[in-house]
Amino acid sequence: MSSSVDISALRIKYKEPKDIFHESSIEVKEPFHLFRKWFDEACSTPEIIEPNAMCLATATRCSSRQLDLYCSEGRHRLKVHVLHQPMRVERKELAENPNVALAFYWLPLRRSVRIEGTAERIPGAESAAYFHQRPRASQIGALASPQSRPIPSRDFLDQKERAIKEELGPDGEVPLPNWGGYLVRPAAVEFWQGQTNRLHDRIRFRKPAGPEEAVDGEVLHQGENGWIYERLAP
Repeated sequence: MSSSVDISALRIKYKEPKDIFHESSIEVKEPFHLFRKWFDEACSTPEIIEPNAMCLATATRCSSRQLDLYCSEGRHRLKVHVLHQPMRVERKELAENPNVALAFYWLPLRRSVRIEGTAERIPGAESAAYFHQRPRASQIGALASPQSRPIPSRDFLDQKERAIKEELGPDGEVPLPNWGGYLVRPAAVEFWQGQTNRLHDRIRFRKPAGPEEAVDGEVLHQGENGWIYERLAP
């Protein structure tokens, strides 16, 4: 497929040299404090409509990968919650291989955060509590949609939605669908900030590979709360 758009000419300005992301600007040398700071800035940026939108990458035991877009609904000091309607395939992938990667991308800020870690199911009561906090229309929509499965038409969804509304009436409680969530425990968190000259800033926090890994203070630095950090070439 040909295009009249010259892709090589697609350029936007990123950060300027005065805005370099220096290690010295990180007040607390661990990833969660910095993530909260960046996330709060994203929430305060009007151009970013859903700062909690992210991509989730999973893989099977044989390393066949899948990428999906979700919203994170909880951010805690040592964990990130991913709440959604689990697909049968994705459940199988996470059961076979709990290693996942998450990516937040905030274009107006020229920033992204990439998180690698392991996923585990959260208690059903927690999933149910979140589900019933959602707007009623969203609850019905979740119940009507067999997420990511092939369907014959848009009318199929509309008919299922109407049938659920008729069955429940205006005040009936929406039953919990095949709804669940996963808790991701980070093992590595990379903070990326774009620079116009393409010398982008990449600072990665991670857990040590083992007790023998040397923290030299030049390339690899000791952080706080058991984390180490390093700068990566763009």
